[in-house]
Amino acid sequence: MNRRGFWPLAIVFALYVLFLYGPVITIFVLSFQGPEGGLTFPMRGASLHWYHELFKGLGVVDIGAAIRRSLGLGLVVMALTVLLSLLAGLAFRKGFKGSGVLFYSSVASLIMPSIIISLGIGLQFRLFDTLIKGVLEALGWTATLEGYNTLMGLYTSGLGAHLTWTLPFGMLIMFAVFNRFNPAYEEAARDLGATPWQALRHVVLPLIGPSLVGVGMFGFTLSWDEIARSSQAIGDVNTLPLELQGLTTTVTTPAIYALGSMTTLVSLAVILFALGAAALMRRRAAARL
Repeated sequence: MNRRGFWPLAIVFALYVLFLYGPVITIFVLSFQGPEGGLTFPMRGASLHWYHELFKGLGVVDIGAAIRRSLGLGLVVMALTVLLSLLAGLAFRKGFKGSGVLFYSSVASLIMPSIIISLGIGLQFRLFDTLIKGVLEALGWTATLEGYNTLMGLYTSGLGAHLTWTLPFGMLIMFAVFNRFNPAYEEAARDLGATPWQALRHVVLPLIGPSLVGVGMFGFTLSWDEIARSSQAIGDVNTLPLELQGLTTTVTTPAIYALGSMTTLVSLAVILFALGAAALMRRRAAARL
């Protein structure tokens, strides 16, 4: 601490942390304004009034339904991201023909603008709708045609849009994990008579478990906060971030800060749960070894 460059660097770091988390802290504080409070400082009292107002509803927006939709989609995205990333990591360990093309095509969505991907997915599903309607009309299935609306929805186009964002991160994490994984543990299990499935279940998965928890955390939090890729591909329903974006132009009370604080707390809770689960799995793995 007595070094000459410590304090200048410490001040720069403190300013960076303030710049990074200052807006979140400000919104959290302003969400506890009194009934007469506004969207800016100074605060006018302190209460939970705007949280009560939030649960009563914000205009025509059903916040509870939006939260349930985002939670459901986030959990599905999390599960698929973990599963597909694990399978990709296992496949790329051995190497196969065309692996390079598959890898670069999988991570290409990271460098493409999110809104372009959303528009592309939306357009693709509209083409599917046109094709399906044409087939139904050609077959003369009038009743089915009249009841058909669109393939776009939360768990079709919306799910695909979110996976284009979460899967590349999950795959890159698993590639790094398996790149450092010592195959001697698997070989020892096989020498002791374990089948490939037993070696995977009892040796590999416990060792990489903390990393899988991290992949799941990334999958959920990225889906929970996603706006751009959802905007054109979600169909006729909205996730919570899209509802929140729409409310910024209509709601002029601290209730929107209360909503933002709640969504942030959900993300923090998921992160803390993931860190705790990863630490527990590391202890169990160390105890086994």
